[in-house]
Amino acid sequence: MLKNTRIPIWVNIVQVLLTLIMLMQVYWNYIDHELLAAQGITIAGTPDLNMIYTLGGRTMTMAAAAIFVLITQNPSQFLVVLFMNIVREGQEMFIDPLFPLANATAAPTADFVAHIVIVTIEILAFIAVFRITRREKTQAL
Repeated sequence: MLKNTRIPIWVNIVQVLLTLIMLMQVYWNYIDHELLAAQGITIAGTPDLNMIYTLGGRTMTMAAAAIFVLITQNPSQFLVVLFMNIVREGQEMFIDPLFPLANATAAPTADFVAHIVIVTIEILAFIAVFRITRREKTQAL
């Protein structure tokens, strides 16, 4: 399937890794509440569970869209998913260091730098796919 794609393999690899991270977050939100509690997230009742399951549902929606574009390899659809990734990670770039989890694996500064690297890679992937879509539209004319 991937050998006939117009999407560069490195963009597919980035998207697969991002999808795996989202699926891991979905697992935590839907199933592993003990891990959330260990990270300092309070689960004191129905309102907290509502927020946790809502976040899980929204993350699952993004993961499903990511899986869809990985299967279809449609550059225009890839752009939408990459844009969503950039916006999500761009926000986390500030949220995670400002409000670190109790057992965060990295210091806030290291977390910020890691997110800068991730967002930069996502922007480069977006640009690469955007160029493909522009080239295809130009060739179609």
